[in-house]
Amino acid sequence: MIRPVDTELTRQALASSTLSHGLGILGDRWTVQVMLGTFTGLKRFEQWQQGLGIPRHTLAERLRSLSALGLLEPRPYQQRPLRHSYHPSAKALAMYPQVLMMWAWERRWGQGGVNLPTALLHRRCGHRLTPKLACRACGADADITRMRLQLAPVEALLQTKPRPTRAPRIPAAAAGQPSLGLRVDRWSLLIVTAVVLGCHHFDELSQVLGIGPSVLARRLEGMVESALLRCEADRSDGRRRIYRLTAASRDLLGYIVCLSHWASRHHLHQPSSIIPTHSCGHVFAPQVVCSHCRQEVQARDVLPDAEPDSSRRANADQGVPA
Repeated sequence: MIRPVDTELTRQALASSTLSHGLGILGDRWTVQVMLGTFTGLKRFEQWQQGLGIPRHTLAERLRSLSALGLLEPRPYQQRPLRHSYHPSAKALAMYPQVLMMWAWERRWGQGGVNLPTALLHRRCGHRLTPKLACRACGADADITRMRLQLAPVEALLQTKPRPTRAPRIPAAAAGQPSLGLRVDRWSLLIVTAVVLGCHHFDELSQVLGIGPSVLARRLEGMVESALLRCEADRSDGRRRIYRLTAASRDLLGYIVCLSHWASRHHLHQPSSIIPTHSCGHVFAPQVVCSHCRQEVQARDVLPDAEPDSSRRANADQGVPA
């Protein structure tokens, strides 16, 4: 049973959401790739360019804009003072929860489109970790079924349009094996959010997102083909189609709420217009915890780990530090 949705309230909430404004600066694929590279140890221009294949002029522009936003700190090389290395700022380090959620989504649903570590080691407990989204108030795991959403448009953000992000063209041959930076761009995440908020029909999605019919039709078709949405006939009106979430798009919740929380606290300094309440009764504030020890995961405590579990256990038995 699909309940009627207040499309005007939903439109205003999405337009003034910290998610939409956060994606305005972090929603294109090259920016995503650069920030991912930052957290996997890339610091120099040549490392990004060679490792990720970003065009040189595009990479230079992204590094300039991320530095201007206070996310990267350029520092001169000691050996070559006219060149810079780029280091994550405190503002960027606060993004680590959504980076972990991005990594977890890619490991489960991606098909090798991004050069990411295959496993992560949590140094505080010594075990491989699977990042888990949890409620900061009660510590329990969080998913979309345990949240109630309230909409409260933020007037200050309604007056400011999110910085536009041009969606990348996805070659037809790559549609089945995309990375987070390819098929899950700004508009895809906003469409998923609109469906979460109850917009299941084409006309509702067009109204709340302000996307033209032809563009939206192509978007929805691509998302259905890549298993981010499921399309089925509306039993009450055979002329209409209903769009529903899939397991892959439900798994994007962690990235969505972490990005919204970061943008609210560290970039926009405005409340969220989409207010999630966890089943424990508290307004949901996300934290990402280690699947083994349940401690909150910090960037300084995580290392890429390529060592097989059997080798690590053997080393531990012999007193060899991990």
